[in-house]
Amino acid sequence: MNQENTQIVAAFYKFVSLPDFSEMQAPLLSYCLAQGIKGTILLAKEGINGTIAGSRPAIDSVLSHLRSYPRFTDLEHKESTAENPPFERMKVRLKKEIVTLGVPEVDPNQQVGIYVTPQEWNDLIADPDVTVIDTRNDYEVHIGTFKRAQNPQTDSFGEFPEYVSQNLDPHQHKKVAMFCTGGIRCEKASAFMLSQGFTEVYHLKGGILKYLAEIPPEQSLWEGECFVFDERIAVGHGLETGNHQLCFCCGHPLAEEDKASPKYELGMSCPYCFDHLTPEKRVRQQEKWRQYQLQKQRFG
Repeated sequence: MNQENTQIVAAFYKFVSLPDFSEMQAPLLSYCLAQGIKGTILLAKEGINGTIAGSRPAIDSVLSHLRSYPRFTDLEHKESTAENPPFERMKVRLKKEIVTLGVPEVDPNQQVGIYVTPQEWNDLIADPDVTVIDTRNDYEVHIGTFKRAQNPQTDSFGEFPEYVSQNLDPHQHKKVAMFCTGGIRCEKASAFMLSQGFTEVYHLKGGILKYLAEIPPEQSLWEGECFVFDERIAVGHGLETGNHQLCFCCGHPLAEEDKASPKYELGMSCPYCFDHLTPEKRVRQQEKWRQYQLQKQRFG
């Protein structure tokens, strides 16, 4: 990796009451643009959620600026690096929720589950009385998850409330432990679970990424790789870049065995979208792939 051009990617979120969130949009965007930062920051009444990329000095400057706001003084962030800029422009967007559950009255600023550190997590999920739930989407769970974890098989986080209503009972599932990539989804999910009458709800602080960064492989209960929303596609223990790639057609993460399938064709299809590829879609995909190859040749 060319260190001179290395992009620092910073991800952060914080649930905190922001009744004046709309007034923060313009000045925050202006500051980020002045630093040459690119990425997306979401602002809502319930807090802030963002992923930004730029040079080391620029990222440090923006994070320092954010922490100068009294409500963000303890803002935590996670970092990774990218060889090429992962975002095309800078956006600061106003939203109803910083992570969309679709139940606006659920507010993690009012109540939230019990935070569990990575060092405490193994003992918790090894307890047979604890129901372990992966709050991520099905395609993320497919490439890796914790032992004993239930997969809600959701296509979006907004489907989680329906999964809970149909599969979980506060009287039967007395202890629930949840996790997600970086902590934001399971934190909000814990607030939702408490609102539904569940009383003993735990969630992994810092998410899978913090667990993989801090827990040695020989002590780990994690199996597979963890999908991430940047150019690395997936990471393993120590946050080392994994072996997955994305299908150019449908975007599903692919392991080596997926690419060995007769349904896999570079730029065209994979085992997860092959059966849905009509003749019309195939023609469009061929053209999309052709344009991509031309652009790649032109710009390298």
